[in-house]
Amino acid sequence: MKHTPFSRRSFIKTAAVGTASLSFPTIIPASAFGANDRVRVAVIGINGRGKDHISGFSKLPNVEVAALCDVDNVVLQERAADFEKKNNKKVKTFQDLRKVYEDKDIDAVSIATPNHWHALAAIWACQAGKDVYVEKPGCHNIYEGRKLVEAATKYNRIVQHGVQLRSSVAMQEAIKHLREGLIGNVYMARALIYKWRPDIGNQPTSPVPAGLDWDLWQGPAQARAFSKNYVHYNWHWFWDYGNGDIGNQGIHETDLALWGLDVGLPEEITSAGGKFLWNDCKETPETLTSTYIYPKQKKVIEVEVRPWMTNKEDGVEVGNLFYGDKGYMVINGYNDYKTYLGKERTPGPARKEGGDHYQNFIDAVRAHDKKLLNGPVETAHLSASLAHLGNIAYRLDRKLKFDPTAEKFVGDKEANAMLSRKYRAPFIVPDKV
Repeated sequence: MKHTPFSRRSFIKTAAVGTASLSFPTIIPASAFGANDRVRVAVIGINGRGKDHISGFSKLPNVEVAALCDVDNVVLQERAADFEKKNNKKVKTFQDLRKVYEDKDIDAVSIATPNHWHALAAIWACQAGKDVYVEKPGCHNIYEGRKLVEAATKYNRIVQHGVQLRSSVAMQEAIKHLREGLIGNVYMARALIYKWRPDIGNQPTSPVPAGLDWDLWQGPAQARAFSKNYVHYNWHWFWDYGNGDIGNQGIHETDLALWGLDVGLPEEITSAGGKFLWNDCKETPETLTSTYIYPKQKKVIEVEVRPWMTNKEDGVEVGNLFYGDKGYMVINGYNDYKTYLGKERTPGPARKEGGDHYQNFIDAVRAHDKKLLNGPVETAHLSASLAHLGNIAYRLDRKLKFDPTAEKFVGDKEANAMLSRKYRAPFIVPDKV
């Protein structure tokens, strides 16, 4: 997407001001702007979910995956070689994401780093004038989630949260049914996170592998010696880097619970769980049950994490259940819902159909209109914050009172200290973004 003196973004802005009485299509097609409207995307963090980002954006018309970035140069060169083989062209490579933000040819970044980097990487991108697709959870703690929202607003950037179920045709229809009263007064949501999580052992510290920038990998976290316990996936189970499965797979489910109940952050939180299966080095709980109470709305969310052998609930291992006074709804995965009505559980409306979350992001980028986003930045903050609140209640082992407007715990200094973290220069999420 070339930066011409009269770009398509300035055209949209000028047209909106000068012809306010006219009606424009919701999404302006790329063909209206021609070849100069190509969106050039850099994917940051390409060992896990980043591979899907590369594939997803590569499939879209008039979108170019223009750069790949990873702190592990071995992974970076492997992905670059794969990309060249599949696409018959080379791609720019960067080991440091700050170099990506300096590249004026990059329009948007897609962030799939470990959790502790998500918010800062997205905030820096906003400050650099890039639009952002950021994987779940959008933040590692509640403080930086709010800062991400502020950065997206201040710099007028398009920020999409990577909860792809938001773009599912079936999920959008399911939410419409909930709003219109299909199952009556919807008072309760249950989020189910039953993933296969084995014993990870406990490996000692060891030399940093060749090609890995360990200092940059740690980023905002406090420095510690390298161990294979963390890299490349098991960082999820350590508080410095991850948020356990409630803050991993669970973000899809916390997001859907909030969306379905049409609520924000709760006022009361309790959590219980622990490590009951493996004597390994995980810090986060294997099993966790968190309850969130909304006394004013008379609603409740329950989130259940199970790591191993378990029954399914109405066929669901990963998904959500919604309960109303006229029936209940079963969400299986990201693209499938069923309803059961009345005391006899008579089958009601059902659908299975997905959507393209990457395309939705690109549509919003082209129109520079955040109202087109299915998973806007505010959802990133709220869905992640629900998980963080559950983790804080678990770690403190007590019921917590929370002020959802101030985003602070009520009269609890110890809990409020856990809303943020101690950052390590120069990787600091600033109070003023």
